[in-house]
Amino acid sequence: MSKQWIDETLYDEWKQSFRVDKELAHKKSEFQDIRIIENDFYGRVLLLDGATQITEKDEFVYQEMLAHVPLFVHGHAKRVLIIGAGDGGVLRRVLQHPDIEKVTMVEIDGDVVSLSKEFLPKISDGCWDHPKAEVIIGDGIQYVADAKDESFDVIIVDSTDPIGVGEVLFTDAFYRDCARILTSQGLIVNQCGVPFMQADELRETSLRRAKFFSYVSAYVAAVPTYVGGFMTLGIAGKGENLTRQSVDVITERAQKANILGKTRYWSPEVHTASFCLPPYIQEQLP
Repeated sequence: MSKQWIDETLYDEWKQSFRVDKELAHKKSEFQDIRIIENDFYGRVLLLDGATQITEKDEFVYQEMLAHVPLFVHGHAKRVLIIGAGDGGVLRRVLQHPDIEKVTMVEIDGDVVSLSKEFLPKISDGCWDHPKAEVIIGDGIQYVADAKDESFDVIIVDSTDPIGVGEVLFTDAFYRDCARILTSQGLIVNQCGVPFMQADELRETSLRRAKFFSYVSAYVAAVPTYVGGFMTLGIAGKGENLTRQSVDVITERAQKANILGKTRYWSPEVHTASFCLPPYIQEQLP
């Protein structure tokens, strides 16, 4: 009996394939094609419009770096806004920080959330009902446009690439509003693609954010599922650039948060080292 395979369609020149040992869900929502499969090695895999979003096997790399790095860079965040992240993995990690008072998550596609609750519960690990969490099914662009000035300390954007439903999250208007609703030392983080394959994504996003933030940088994470080498996570902020803090400072903050030793990829050493970029990535920053 032949095995079924699914091809990722993100790149025209390159593809990877997952063996579909079981198809759990396949739905065309109002916004995108959603597919969840099971693979014997990677576990459950979420694909949106044919592009791999997350797998149970290596989700910890991406989620830990997207959540813990900006919160420990800031050091005193109380209010966090998450745009996207419908699988719940980022929300789960942000809620691990005891000093956080409220996390607002805005996901445009309710079907991603409902299917993730049903088929990817290991990724969210019960975060949906946390008393500090507010989950809104709605337009993140509109939410940011309507939010009050200086209402958040950290914004985390976990979106698809700047195509389809994710395209509007990479515009001047969006970053202008993000800067407005962040506090004086506030910062924003979002995925900026794999620069070996998508150099223009990091370059263009960084140039846009430089118009509205006092510093723009990036850090890297090695996520096996995201082919092409390092995934870059772009970071930009208001006020003083705090991305070059020492291992000792980050260690102290992790101990206070009771997170030290409880992660699988993030560590104080990995945190600080992730901002040391290879030249081929550094050259894409303004």
